[in-house]
Amino acid sequence: MPAGKQTDFQRAVQAREDETVVFSWIEWPDKATRDAGMAKMMDDPRMDPKLNPMPFDGMRMIFGGFQPVLDLG
Repeated sequence: MPAGKQTDFQRAVQAREDETVVFSWIEWPDKATRDAGMAKMMDDPRMDPKLNPMPFDGMRMIFGGFQPVLDLG
C-alpha cells in the first residue's frame, strides 16, 4: 500500500522501514456470536502472552467495532 499524502496506515501505527502493516478483519453474523467467539478465544491457553508472546507490538494495534449502516439481508 503506497504512503498517503495526508495520512496512511504506516504513519497511524508508526511503522518503521523494516516493518509491514497488516490489515485484517473478522465479520461476525451477530453480536451474540461475536461475544461467544471472543470468550472462547480469550479462554484458550494459546492466547496467554506468557506462554505465547504476540509477534507484534500490540500497543500500536488499531481495532474497533462497527454498526451496520444498511443490511440488505
